[in-house]
Amino acid sequence: MLKKISVRNVKLGMYLQEICGSWMDHPFWKKSFELTDPKDLKMLTECDIHEVWIDTEKGLDIESIVVGLSEEESQKEIDLKLQEAAQSTAKSIPRISVHEELEQARKVHGKAREAVTLMFQEVRMGKALQLDGISSLVDEISLSITRHPEAFLSLSRLKNKDNYTYLHSVAVCALMIALGKQMGLEQTVFKDLGMAGLLHDIGKSLIPDAVLNKPGRLSDEEFNMVKTHPLRGWEILKGSEGICQTAFDVCRHHHERVDGAGYPDKLSGEALSLFARMGAVCDVYDAITSNRCYKVGWEPAEAIRKMAEWQEGHFDNTVFHAFVKTIGIYPSGTLVKLKSTRLAVVIEQTEKNLLAPIVKVFFSTKSGTQLQPKIIDLSHSGDSILNAEDPQKWGFDLTKLTVI
Repeated sequence: MLKKISVRNVKLGMYLQEICGSWMDHPFWKKSFELTDPKDLKMLTECDIHEVWIDTEKGLDIESIVVGLSEEESQKEIDLKLQEAAQSTAKSIPRISVHEELEQARKVHGKAREAVTLMFQEVRMGKALQLDGISSLVDEISLSITRHPEAFLSLSRLKNKDNYTYLHSVAVCALMIALGKQMGLEQTVFKDLGMAGLLHDIGKSLIPDAVLNKPGRLSDEEFNMVKTHPLRGWEILKGSEGICQTAFDVCRHHHERVDGAGYPDKLSGEALSLFARMGAVCDVYDAITSNRCYKVGWEPAEAIRKMAEWQEGHFDNTVFHAFVKTIGIYPSGTLVKLKSTRLAVVIEQTEKNLLAPIVKVFFSTKSGTQLQPKIIDLSHSGDSILNAEDPQKWGFDLTKLTVI
């Protein structure tokens, strides 16, 4: 039986099924393991994690006087949180079709990949940041997001363990701009948001690749080294010209949490700027949906549910709701099962209903056969989504089925 318990109630002999938080907040690379090493228990209690899931059939249970949350209870809580986000007011943004924007978005994404890769390499060699080309690139990304955000955001998911660091910066840039537009921020701040996204992880250029790409558990020393990247990035920006204040702020504070348990400055509440709160949400989402050398990324819909589960204390509530509005409860690229027993991949969100996106139907689970692909707007259909599915379970490569 799975139970969610507080970290303070964890003891040796328990089987940790899942740690409730982004894997950037802890050094454990395994998803599930029996807790047998006192050093691991000490590290778990000292990192920025509040709760874990335990499997009482594989390890020790909690004491009877301690209350644990069942899996069913937890899922109901997550559903309520996402329904709350879905019902919050969304900003209506005029846009062209995702198909019209895709080709232009590909060109901009390609340019961004090359520019950010070069930027990181030059900083690694001790050269100063050159922002002339980067600045105009942010303008192009912002225009693509304005024309249709899901074209560029879908492309941003196409990264691997080798180019993750570079393309993560591009993705966070786009997510920051899209989130800012959804929140109705002034047009004048979009460029600063984009620059902040591109530069937020520049400090990782000074962290050895052997540590960033280590396939196993990080040592205490290695984990603490990785956690220096916000301050190291902030120092790099201080030595460069033309850096906006938003970029300084997000670079230094994107790993802070609203409960004060983040790093490096342990800021909380109103001490955290709106832009730092936005950066935290965008950074975590792209990180946990990306494949890394030590962990396979979560599918987009699963990632949103995970973030909703440990949202309290981690993210600003208003910002998180706006983020869900930005990418959807079933983000583009999500494999879903419909009530009609067909499988479909989410293509695009509909503005009025986050639970009824536009999907491409392509497979019958009843007959186990491929169907002629068909685009359906679920907001104008009698069909609806039952649940998200794991593509690996079905053996599908979704990049061949989406607009990508």
